[in-house]
Amino acid sequence: MTEKRSIFEEVESEKPLDHGSLGTEVSFSSSSSKRAIKMWLSILFAFVSGMIVIGGLTRLTDSGLSITEWKPILGALPPLGLEMWQLEFDKYKMIPEYQIQNKSMSLEDFKVIYWWEWGHRQLGRIVGVIWLVGFIWLYFSKKLDKLWISRAGILGVLGGLQGFIGWWMVSSGLTGRMVDVASYRLAIHLGLAFLIISLITWYILQTNKDDQEKLRSRREREGKLLLSVNILLGLVFAQILLGALVAGIDAGRGYTDWPLMNGEVFPSESFDYSPFLINFTENPALVQFNHRILGYLTMIYAFYVWWKCRASSFTLTSRLANLVLGTIFLQMLMGIVTILYAAPMGWALLHQFGAVLIMVTVQCLRSQIYFPVRQSVTS
Repeated sequence: MTEKRSIFEEVESEKPLDHGSLGTEVSFSSSSSKRAIKMWLSILFAFVSGMIVIGGLTRLTDSGLSITEWKPILGALPPLGLEMWQLEFDKYKMIPEYQIQNKSMSLEDFKVIYWWEWGHRQLGRIVGVIWLVGFIWLYFSKKLDKLWISRAGILGVLGGLQGFIGWWMVSSGLTGRMVDVASYRLAIHLGLAFLIISLITWYILQTNKDDQEKLRSRREREGKLLLSVNILLGLVFAQILLGALVAGIDAGRGYTDWPLMNGEVFPSESFDYSPFLINFTENPALVQFNHRILGYLTMIYAFYVWWKCRASSFTLTSRLANLVLGTIFLQMLMGIVTILYAAPMGWALLHQFGAVLIMVTVQCLRSQIYFPVRQSVTS
């Protein structure tokens, strides 16, 4: 007669689990391995966040086109003497930004914008070194299982792609009549940065969770809430892309009244550009209008998600929903102030960093719903 098996055997039994049947959600890495991975990811998070802020400063100071060549290795060294500085300045004099906008610029003025762009690119190189050194050490010290190798590989590929896209963006402003980079390329560049920061956040959150607890919590996952939060994450990401379009054409400095735009609900010049489609990326009226409207919609939907999370049986879910709603509300207020004051550097940077905080808080809520902590509101 066969022995009866408990329906709770997967959770309670000491018998080894069949890892292959559990999908890709659980890695079964040791606690020490997860601590090492978390430290590595946390360093990456800090530097990528710094890249986003420095990138914003580079844009706001009109420094992004000061280095007209892409040299991933040799470009790590700045000009070391007056002759080399003059050579770099002469290269800059050949692009439209200098010829149309900055003909009165001196060599000393050029050095200021050069250092901003050089620092931005240098920080990107440092991020690459941190990823590479960390990955090699974790791999050869056998702290990475197959799941974490794939996760680390995704970050590495996206980081390398970001370098290529960064140059693709810069190259759009080196010829023709443009004195800035193409706004849609800036949006892709910034969007990829936020995708990377979002993934790093998600991975860090996974190192905080015990694998056995993940298996238990899968059974209590709130699928309907998860769909709602995923939609909210998508709205936040789309709003970041629209914000990049606003920044790329300085649309935040053209319409400085609120809630109207130059006294109109919908700016009458929103479709004045030809061909028609470029209005969505190059017309300041339509670009800022779209950014405002999606901001309102995101705020409304965040309130809806918050309302749904109030009914959750998990205390942490409702608390994180409060945090998400509050962060998005503050971001909306910062956006309004940024517009009213014609996008001064301080407010513009604070608004951009606010997007990082929103991405982090939404991912925290998403992780809690995906693997809910066993703490009932009534407990």
